[in-house]
Amino acid sequence: MRFSRRLRLIIVPSVVPVAAAALVIALTPGVSHAEALPGAPGCTVLPADNVWHANVSALPVDPNSATFVASIGTSSPLHPDFRSGKYHGQPIGIPYNVVPSSQPLVPVQFHYASESDPGPYPIPKNATIEGGPRSKGDRHVLVVNSGTCTDYELFAAHKNHGGKSWKAGSGAVFPLGSDALRSAGFTSADAAGLPILPGLVRPDEVAAGVIDHAIRVTVPASDDTYIWPARHEAGTANPALPPMGLRLRLKASVDISQFPATDQVILQALKTYGVIVADNGSPWYISGVPSAYWNNDTLHALTQITGSDFEVVDESCLTVNADSGASDPGSCSASS
Repeated sequence: MRFSRRLRLIIVPSVVPVAAAALVIALTPGVSHAEALPGAPGCTVLPADNVWHANVSALPVDPNSATFVASIGTSSPLHPDFRSGKYHGQPIGIPYNVVPSSQPLVPVQFHYASESDPGPYPIPKNATIEGGPRSKGDRHVLVVNSGTCTDYELFAAHKNHGGKSWKAGSGAVFPLGSDALRSAGFTSADAAGLPILPGLVRPDEVAAGVIDHAIRVTVPASDDTYIWPARHEAGTANPALPPMGLRLRLKASVDISQFPATDQVILQALKTYGVIVADNGSPWYISGVPSAYWNNDTLHALTQITGSDFEVVDESCLTVNADSGASDPGSCSASS
């Protein structure tokens, strides 16, 4: 069992640039198609049938919804943990690096080696680290090999010897074309044993008007259990607390029409795809990529949404295989 990560402010470095695009609002749920990743146009972030892309807007409410929401905080505001500009000299959000297949591999030494995918990893010397090189936070490093469409993720990453080697708390490798989950009980760079990249709000998708996946969210405390698709827990035994992997959505009754257009894209995604509990941290903190694209005042309007606007989804009917992230919406229709 790994430690429980506590409250922290995420402040992070550099960003993946995106081209300007017209904002087209898509306010009706559609069929997921898994958009290509900027910088890696031949790569989609997980298959379209993956649970991260599953439309959960019509799934039943979990019987324990009110209890779980209360434990996270009914009056606590939704907080976009990404923006433009800098905090203490560093961009805010979780960045990702894109490298070519020719990127040299470097060895990585892991503290939690038994649950980490061994190196070497294709980490560039100038890789952006969450919170910057002096960060005392989670220090995530995400690297996508654009040739193989493979996502390499590190937690508590530190560079050694000018970047010729690295050390990290844990690490995981995710082929972006696969529905495979980690071994049961294994952590990743995230407490839930899930990939981080699929749950980030990216400026390119907001600019295009559609987020086609669930969003990563943190909670103040979690139970010592996990549910599909999570593979790892990092909490204390308390059934009133959410397990890792819990899926929540913004209630259909919440009126989002008066929010700025950018916010409507994010809020519609929260209604259609929801959030997945991925780590312990501050309540209702959703993760995204830092970028000059964001208007901080616009993002701040999202704090009008509070925990009471969310409900827990029972997505168990989507499961095809407990060891796979593939989902089958047809099973939910058959069982309803």
